[in-house]
Amino acid sequence: MKLYFSPGACSLSPRIVLHEAGLAFEAEKVNLSKKTTAGGQDYRSINPKGSVPALQLDDGQILTEGPAIVQYLADLVPEKQLAPAAGSMARYRLMEWLNFIASELHKGFSPLFNPEVPEQSKQMARDALATRFEIVARQLASSDYLLGAQFTVADAYLFTVLNWAGFVQLDMSRWPAIAVFQARVAARPAVHAALLEEDLIKA
Repeated sequence: MKLYFSPGACSLSPRIVLHEAGLAFEAEKVNLSKKTTAGGQDYRSINPKGSVPALQLDDGQILTEGPAIVQYLADLVPEKQLAPAAGSMARYRLMEWLNFIASELHKGFSPLFNPEVPEQSKQMARDALATRFEIVARQLASSDYLLGAQFTVADAYLFTVLNWAGFVQLDMSRWPAIAVFQARVAARPAVHAALLEEDLIKA
């Protein structure tokens, strides 16, 4: 398999899951502004959406959208328990969290990365994110991970998105449960390996 990624972007989530799953993979960096791969290929010929992540499967198929990719990877190694069994209520809870992270957190950060967005609009985005962070913090106040004691692909995605707070100078001190969660996930060997590979931490 080959993961197309941009350092620190949401493609970090499937990279973490690949390491957690113990699956062999290649990774190729994408220049998102130029829409080219490190090998000089037009990235839109791989993923017409022009966004990361994209995962090239061993049979040549391309799978896009992080929540779909991480569930696919988890289902390759059910013994790792990175996702509950398909069809179970717990699996729907996982999908519930993945959808919340994608629609309410991931997209909520977008205005904060855009230098053309007016400050008033950015403040509205910060306020909206704060409301969502409260929901996450309440969940994490009584459990190690989003679904309880077991680390899942939803935690990899949440960790990735919450990591962006530092890049946009968001003060997260109001939510100590989130800080504890981020530290707990960062300490996992698979997560540490993924962060090193993207030069997000130093060895």
